[in-house]
Amino acid sequence: MAETISAAPAPDATAAGRRPATRRPSTLRAVASGVLGMCLVGGSVGVSRELTSAPLFTAQAIRYAAASLILLALAKAARVPIVRPRGREWLWLTGIAALGLVLFNVAVVRGVAHAEPAVIAVAVACVPVVLGVIGPLLEGRRPNRRVLLAAVVVTAGSALVEGTGRADAIGIGWAAVALVCEASFTLMAVPVLGRHGAWGVSLHSVWIGAVMLALLGLAGEGPNAAGRLSGAEWAAMAYLAIMVTAVAFLLWYSTVAALGVGAVGLLTGVAPICAAFTGIATGGRVPGPLVWAGVLVVISGLAVGLVRRTRPADPVRPAESDDSAERSAASAELAANASV
Repeated sequence: MAETISAAPAPDATAAGRRPATRRPSTLRAVASGVLGMCLVGGSVGVSRELTSAPLFTAQAIRYAAASLILLALAKAARVPIVRPRGREWLWLTGIAALGLVLFNVAVVRGVAHAEPAVIAVAVACVPVVLGVIGPLLEGRRPNRRVLLAAVVVTAGSALVEGTGRADAIGIGWAAVALVCEASFTLMAVPVLGRHGAWGVSLHSVWIGAVMLALLGLAGEGPNAAGRLSGAEWAAMAYLAIMVTAVAFLLWYSTVAALGVGAVGLLTGVAPICAAFTGIATGGRVPGPLVWAGVLVVISGLAVGLVRRTRPADPVRPAESDDSAERSAASAELAANASV
């Protein structure tokens, strides 16, 4: 959620014998989209508490089914083409749904039975480091030292914000699963964002996840589980479907496509900060000094990783490298000289 504030001048595409690269949206706008998406996710903590006693799989299936219908309606209204997945794309999109949506929810629910919520949250806070290492490799680049340093700082700050807690071995295991699932939600989108874009990846992963959750709900909670949902739980699911799924997914995947995976992971540090401040707004106690220190550390990490970055390779539509362009131009020049 790779490395620049302003793009460097592109080489002459005509002279290099290649198509010009697609123009990126402004980095500042992309960062703002990612921050807003993470604010929606972090701010949903209070709403999600309404579902603690609801049938897990059924409630989440309804949420994601509603979100998929909303995304489809919005895409049609905006005249955004949604293409059908093909070949290996089904595997990547199914992986996003299975790991990033279904298993992540299971890991959190099962994990808090063996560990305090802060333990799960701190594990998930390690996502910037994972994305900073693996993301650039998926994009065909080396991890950026500045981004990795910033990822460590953001993770440390997030840990201060979330606090610490007790856990047994099973709880730590589920925390590790939650970390892998959270990272997979972004990493598995990289191979399919180029063809499907943020709209397609969001819609397909959400409806696939809804089908999986519905099957789990029918098997484990019964066909009448939806009838046990209260009015407050339906309202919570509606909010989560619209703001935290449809809107936040679009914002996040748009940011991934614009910035690359390495740098975009830093923005996950915004979520625990928003969760802490949402707690204040909903009547919780004012955070202590460690939380405020964590906020400052996260902000410092974001500044280190997102300011004065160099232009990254396009993770969605990779263009021919500058070295390849120079070699092509040199070959053309040699051929011209030889003909003369």
